[in-house]
This record gives sequence, C-alpha cells and structure tokens, in this order.
Amino acid sequence: MGTREVQQVQEAQARFQALLDAHKGILFKVCNGYCRNRDDREDLAQEIVVQLWRSFGRYDERLRFSTWMYRIALNVAISAYRRERTRTRHVLAADASVLEVADEPPVASGRIEELYALIEGLEPMERALVLLVLDGLSHREIGDVLGLSESNVGTKLERLRKRMRQRAQGDPRA
Repeated sequence: MGTREVQQVQEAQARFQALLDAHKGILFKVCNGYCRNRDDREDLAQEIVVQLWRSFGRYDERLRFSTWMYRIALNVAISAYRRERTRTRHVLAADASVLEVADEPPVASGRIEELYALIEGLEPMERALVLLVLDGLSHREIGDVLGLSESNVGTKLERLRKRMRQRAQGDPRA
C-alpha cells in the first residue's frame, strides 16, 4: 500500500471515529435496549462497531449518519438477540471494554425500571420501535431506519402502545 492509500485509510478512520464519538448515544441506547448485563452490552457494542466500520465505505453522505448508524446497529442487535435466543434454547448458558458507552446504565427509578422490564419482553422489531421513539425520532425517520412506511410505523406504534399499557396494568392477555 502506497503513501497515498495509507493517508486515505487514516483519514477515513479519523472521520469514522469522529462520527462514532458524535453519535455514541445511539450505541448506548441500542446496547442497553437489547442486553441486560455489562458483558453482553460490551460484546454487542463491539459487534456493532465492527459492522459499522465494515460498512463505512458504502455510507452515502447524502443521508444522515444517525439514521444509517441506527439501521446497522439495530440489525446487528436483532441478529445477536435471535442468535442468543436460539443458542440458549439448545445449550445451557454458562454463568453469567470495547467502548465506554457500553458501561452499566445509571441506577433507574422505579418507573424507568418498569419501562425497561416492559421493553425486555418485546420482540426485537418492537424493541427497535420503542428505542427509536424514546430517542425522539419522527415516524418518517423511524421508517427510514427500519425500512417501513411512515404510516406503517404509526400503526405499529399505536398497537404497541396499547399492548404496553395493558401489560403495565397487569392484563394477562396483552
């Protein structure tokens, strides 16, 4: 590799690191949304960062970096969640730091703990919807991240809100 190529790789690495640092909250939210313990969050964070770097050469700068990052992070998290669920179904798990963002979350209040418990019981796509809503994304932005239409996002969110309210109120059918 020549001097010019090395310089281009170094510039890409610096730009990637700057973008990652500016949007590390996304990584924190996704890791905490799909993993309950620190080791799992660190592993997931590492998987996400690796996939982001592998895909960085194909990032279209006309799009918002946060949308692109969410899409990749959620896809990795959902895949890891499904893989882990399948593995633990067939194999007994053993007893239970890539990035600072994967550290333990601050101690949550009772209401926040209830919300995390409700989120933990959701399917992977539903978790993604909730995380994106909690992050303040619009229905259009959520659709961009998840590959859904804006109206489909609204419909899914309304059904999910209803079910979550029922669960929070102790309805066993929810």
